[in-house]
Amino acid sequence: MATQSQEALTKLSGAIKGRVLGPDDSGYDEARQIWNAMIDRRPAVIVQPANSDDVAPAIKFARENTLEISVRGAGHNIAGNAICNGGLTIDFSQMKQVRVDAATKRAYVDAGATLGDLDAATQRHGLATPVGINSTTGIAGLTLGGGFGWLTRKHGMTIDNLVSSEVITADGKKLRASEQDNPELFWALRGGGGNFGVVTQFEFALHPVGPEILAGLLVFPFAQAKQVLTRYRQFANTASEDLSVWVVLRQAPPLPFLPQDVHGKEVIVLPIFYAGGAAAEGRRLIDELRSFGNPHGEHVGAQPYAEWQKAFDPLLTAGARNYWKSHNFTELSDGAIDSIIEYAGKLPSPQCEIFIGHIAGAANRVPPEAMAYAHRDAKFVLNVHGRWESTAEDRICIDWARAFFKASAPYASAGAYVNFMTEDEGERVTAAYGSNYDRLAQLKKRFDPDNVFHLNHNIKP
Repeated sequence: MATQSQEALTKLSGAIKGRVLGPDDSGYDEARQIWNAMIDRRPAVIVQPANSDDVAPAIKFARENTLEISVRGAGHNIAGNAICNGGLTIDFSQMKQVRVDAATKRAYVDAGATLGDLDAATQRHGLATPVGINSTTGIAGLTLGGGFGWLTRKHGMTIDNLVSSEVITADGKKLRASEQDNPELFWALRGGGGNFGVVTQFEFALHPVGPEILAGLLVFPFAQAKQVLTRYRQFANTASEDLSVWVVLRQAPPLPFLPQDVHGKEVIVLPIFYAGGAAAEGRRLIDELRSFGNPHGEHVGAQPYAEWQKAFDPLLTAGARNYWKSHNFTELSDGAIDSIIEYAGKLPSPQCEIFIGHIAGAANRVPPEAMAYAHRDAKFVLNVHGRWESTAEDRICIDWARAFFKASAPYASAGAYVNFMTEDEGERVTAAYGSNYDRLAQLKKRFDPDNVFHLNHNIKP
């Protein structure tokens, strides 16, 4: 690992208001920990900016000392690109402010903020913007890769609601990127990952949501998976965009509304979220879902939006080993359903799961060339979520995920969702950006010709 002299670190510390941590400093080991326990890296130096002005000196220091740069928002990315070995990590854990202008329905979000930070701030005003489904996820990484969640069917992807960004480029310039200012950079940031600079603040458009919404879970026996998925496919084709129903196939957690003899057994779960204003209409729409089979149990009702956003946190805590594979689908064909059921029937660990996010709606109405994220035909995103505790389980869990990915590939549509791509999927980067890749490569050459920001799903200049 590259080491930096104490003199050099002291000089860097004097140039910024935030903290500079070397391997021997208190807080270093905590700062290098990220969500996926498979990633264990040791940067030569970790810079924790106090504000956006601290970023340019960190970039300059790294370039002068020939250090790789990684950028840590909340450290949740599956590939582990937030942390580097022997380089310089810019860690935004001290920059988590969210400012809401309720009158203009705008949120201004620092690069270290999580979904939970954003939801808490916006829900004080009964507002929200589409983000993911785990409150500890970082806003920065989620947004730069696209972002989708419970509000996507009605209000689009996270990037569809991004109004502007503050960006520090490889040469240390601070730029505002929006439709009016540096529009080409703004185009690239919306789905292009961390390839074009370090984003220090995001401005989002907000929508009236909550504070109470209708949401919950229906849990069916795994033996009924074929009929549930077949009915689900029909339902999803015509479902109101106010209603999002996803699918999770896994072993049942010890949920209090399930019979004890179901705990630990394979089940098919329908998580439900209704974004409409009339709860009675939402309940009417949900009634049809119960007829898909004979449920083991359900827990559906009015609850705070911010709490529903945390509902899956207990299944996604930091510290486990994780390996993902993902496909986009324009439809759930019989072949896709059969492969899903086959591999959900041989889960290698109690924490492994297959989930299907239904995102059809507003996101499909954005032209594929409108921003870097191109796959506007995707109506479902499938994630093969391998998750386990010990290194002894690595091979069996990774092999299971890869085998299912291969088996389901013939039924998938083009492209990939970069936020779900693991470290070993560099060959999928071109497919992930599809028809927009060449334009992105030209913009990379313009904004980062030396590929300073390459610890990502890299677009080469």
